[in-house]
Amino acid sequence: MLIRTGYDIRFDTDTPTPMLALLSVHPSRHKDMRTSHHIVATPDVPMYDYIDGFGNVCSRFTVPAGGLTLSCDFVVEDSGLPDPQSPDAEQHSVDALPDEVVVYLLASRYCETDRLIETAWSLFGSTKPGWERVQAIVDYVHNRIEFGYHHARATKTAFDAHDERCGVCRDFAHLAITLCRCMNIPARYCTGYLGDIGIDPIDAPMDFSAWFEVYLGGKWHAFDARHNKPRIGRILMATGRDAVDAALTTAFGQATLTRFEVHTDAIDALPGG
Repeated sequence: MLIRTGYDIRFDTDTPTPMLALLSVHPSRHKDMRTSHHIVATPDVPMYDYIDGFGNVCSRFTVPAGGLTLSCDFVVEDSGLPDPQSPDAEQHSVDALPDEVVVYLLASRYCETDRLIETAWSLFGSTKPGWERVQAIVDYVHNRIEFGYHHARATKTAFDAHDERCGVCRDFAHLAITLCRCMNIPARYCTGYLGDIGIDPIDAPMDFSAWFEVYLGGKWHAFDARHNKPRIGRILMATGRDAVDAALTTAFGQATLTRFEVHTDAIDALPGG
C-alpha cells in the first residue's frame, strides 16, 4: 500500500536560534520511499544532515529572527500488514547480548530503572521470559495510564507516569521501556508516523507517534503500549534510549512552536499518477 505523509511546522523567534531536527524518515525505510523526501524551509536557510550515534538522520540549521516554517510531503510504500508478531522470540541472557545492544538496558533521562526495579520484579518476575513477559508489561502499562494530551509535560519521567497514571504516547513508551530494562530486556524508544489506517477514524488532530522496540531472538520488535494491538503503516523516523535521543526538534535558544500539522493517509496512487 502507499502512504502519503508529511508535516507543516512553524517556529517563531526573536533572534537567530540554532536548531537540531530529527524529522526525516529513518534510513531503514529509505528503500520504501516512492517520492523524494526533502525538508522545505521557508524562508530558505542553509541546512545539512548527518547520522547520529543511533543511526538517525539529523538536520542542522539556524532559525532566523522572525521565525521559520518546516514542511515535507512524500509517499512511502508499506506492506499494509499489521506489526509482525513473534510469540516464540526468546529473551537473551545479558552476557549473550551484542555490545551495541547493552546500552538499551541502562537507565536514561526519562527511564529511571533504579526507581522501578522492585516494582517490575514484583509484577513480572513470575512471567515467562521473552515475548510473553514483554506483552505482560505492555498490558500493564496500557491499563495503568490514561491517555490525554492535557497530561503532557516535558519533564515527566517513567516513574512520574507510573505514579500519576496519566500521560501521552511518549509516557506509555517510557514506562514500558523502563519496566523491560528492569527485567533485563533491551528496549529502545521510537518515534514516527502512525496514521489511522485499518482502524476506525479517531476524532483528534494527527500527530507524530511514539512506541518502543525490544531486542528478542536476535532482532528488534515493535510494541505499542498506548494502543496495545498490532497496527498498520508504522513509519519510523528515529530511535534512541528515550525521547531525548529522538526529540523531533531541539532549539538552542528561545523558539515558540506556533503551527503543528501532520498528515498520514493511505492513497491509491502516486500524486499526479
